[in-house]
Amino acid sequence: MRTHFLRYADAVLRRGASSSQFFPRAFSSGSFPERKVTILGAAGGIGQPLSLLMKLNPLVSNLSLYDIAGTPGVAADVSHINTRAEVEGYAGDDQLGKALDGSDVVIIPAGVPRKPGMTRDDLFNINAGIVKSLATAIAKYCPNALVNMISNPVNSTVPIAAEVFKKAGTFDEKRLFGVTTLDVVRAKTFYAAKAKVPVEDVNVSVVGGHAGITILPLFSQATPPSNSLSHEDIKALTKRTQDGGTEVVEAKAGKGSATLSMAYAGAVFADACLKGLNGVSDIVECSFVQSNVTELPFFASKVRLGKNGVEEVLGLGPLSDFEKQGLENLKPELKASIEKGIKFAREN
Repeated sequence: MRTHFLRYADAVLRRGASSSQFFPRAFSSGSFPERKVTILGAAGGIGQPLSLLMKLNPLVSNLSLYDIAGTPGVAADVSHINTRAEVEGYAGDDQLGKALDGSDVVIIPAGVPRKPGMTRDDLFNINAGIVKSLATAIAKYCPNALVNMISNPVNSTVPIAAEVFKKAGTFDEKRLFGVTTLDVVRAKTFYAAKAKVPVEDVNVSVVGGHAGITILPLFSQATPPSNSLSHEDIKALTKRTQDGGTEVVEAKAGKGSATLSMAYAGAVFADACLKGLNGVSDIVECSFVQSNVTELPFFASKVRLGKNGVEEVLGLGPLSDFEKQGLENLKPELKASIEKGIKFAREN
């Protein structure tokens, strides 16, 4: 039963990864380096399925789960799964340092989720404070960790973390990531269905940011290419990708947001980070990072991952006229969100 399940999980979770595949076979069993992954917000709607997925990842040797409450139960639950990672659960401010100490990768899904009628910007005042507090602890206890920011609004929380790290003297732009993988996962899924191609063969880059019109899927560069999609099809696919989170919030009718798909996307990106740390070559994913691709200080585009985190921020490539216009349209909103995060961090 276990073998059949793990084979099934392996097949499912490998779908959607771009250059990398989840649950890699790059090394023989037992030859993976020791890696500690910490999840901050592990008892929440994203945190629990994310904890499960990271427990299944053979690259993780130590899985540290932290939240304000409830984490020992989550840790006990996933610790019974017979995979490599040893699990510890921590709760409360006094245990945050122990949870973070020695971490190689820190994933942050902490914060409140969106509810019907809420925008990501509505979450700002609550989640900004949470992120600032957690980033302060990261700077103290594991300043060299790769930090994967899931907490929304990512367009603002990544700049907040950057400012906290700068103040602490620990900022390394190569080690701070906004996780935009869910936008990529959605773009691939929607494109495959419309173009009638196998979803596991699809690759689509998504650039810009991680909210509304700042999300810009580059369907003109999608592989395999499709000649059957009209301009109206591309416009509709772009809009659906941008509104994917709202689609889930409304479908759950006040009882949640995109937790399961976000957990999957977070696990895919964390896996890519771990592979990069372990020296696996040609690991490329989209992420919201410090960038000079545009005039904005942070921007999501393809990045090459390696032993130091970001090895290379890749350019946008050739854009269609529709995408060029989308790029210009998103800049003012993304700029305002970045500046809002920086201002919060400096004034609080």
